[in-house]
Amino acid sequence: MLAYLFAKFPSFTQTFCAREVAALRAEGVHAPVFSISRTGPEPIHQNFPGLGPTTYLPQSFKSRLFWNWAFRRAALSARRDMKTLWGAETEKYRIYEALWMRRVCRQRGIHHVHTHFVGVGARAAFWLHRLGGVAYSVTAHANDIFRDEPPERLGQILRAAACVVTVSDFSRRLLARQFPDIEGRLYRVYNGIASDSFPPAEFPEGPPLIVSIGRAIEKKGFPDLIAACRGLGARGYECVILGGGPMEAALRDSCADLGGKVRILGALSQEEIRKYLRRARVFVLPCVTAQDGAMDNLPTVIMEAMAGGLPVISTPLAGIPEMVQDGVTGRLVPERDPVRLAEALTAYLDDPALARQHGAAGRKACLQHFDISQTAPALIRVFREHGALAR
Repeated sequence: MLAYLFAKFPSFTQTFCAREVAALRAEGVHAPVFSISRTGPEPIHQNFPGLGPTTYLPQSFKSRLFWNWAFRRAALSARRDMKTLWGAETEKYRIYEALWMRRVCRQRGIHHVHTHFVGVGARAAFWLHRLGGVAYSVTAHANDIFRDEPPERLGQILRAAACVVTVSDFSRRLLARQFPDIEGRLYRVYNGIASDSFPPAEFPEGPPLIVSIGRAIEKKGFPDLIAACRGLGARGYECVILGGGPMEAALRDSCADLGGKVRILGALSQEEIRKYLRRARVFVLPCVTAQDGAMDNLPTVIMEAMAGGLPVISTPLAGIPEMVQDGVTGRLVPERDPVRLAEALTAYLDDPALARQHGAAGRKACLQHFDISQTAPALIRVFREHGALAR
């Protein structure tokens, strides 16, 4: 039996995980879901009613370590192994989680676990395989492989996996160059969205609306969007940036001189986001490489805008050119270049027919490549090829 192991589930910022589980269930793959951490009352299940229950791992292992002699002995031995492999025992909770999962997997006949991100969940899966012989696979995304995971540990986790999935051709090439010995077990499967859940943009009359969505963090490039809007001068338009985060207050301060043309609205519900996308003329996400090396790979919000038939302006980083075809479904401009960004905005603000044309092409591309009806079967094929669904 295949199971999913998440670091945190459900997560409002990772709806693609919930969508994937629901899509696999619809295809007949009923994989139980385990989560290492609990979440607050996030409204994910309202949008994905077919998820089924989530089993949460214990939040503390103190009593097991004190009373269960076999558990304590196995944990102490594995911690010595961890110190040898990773140079420290700072991830010792991954061992405790793996030992707990080992028993559950034996009881429930689980022989393979899949996890998203090369992070907490993948580290626990690595130790579950090492201590319990349970196979695992992982979907690698962005900062987990671009920046967060030390290269030596990243290599150990990926080499021990039965197969590795990543979400863009860009990241597949990157991992194949870095770890050529896993190339035969390395696959690109795009994150999938339910395209039909995003109603078509209406392109209403009146001042055109520019929409951007994402956490208020450096790699989203929102300061460049605000600077580009400042370069639009007296032209009539409205711009909204949706999404909370650590830079939210600073972004509000930076657009205070624009007379309300640019508004920072913070985090909104999916339904509210859809309303803004429906009213928009163009979607913009001017991604940048952050000072710490962080960058986006395949932003889901770009897919959502394409599904709604909007032209997209972004930058040619990582997997974004696999989504946005310059001059066909939108425009790609150099990162940290507000002047070029303003020029791209001007083209769509002044020519609604061009916006409709590129938006329609984006909708077609989204249905062909990024709809969950395409991506879920592709993932199932990978699972079957590597025995995750064999028993």
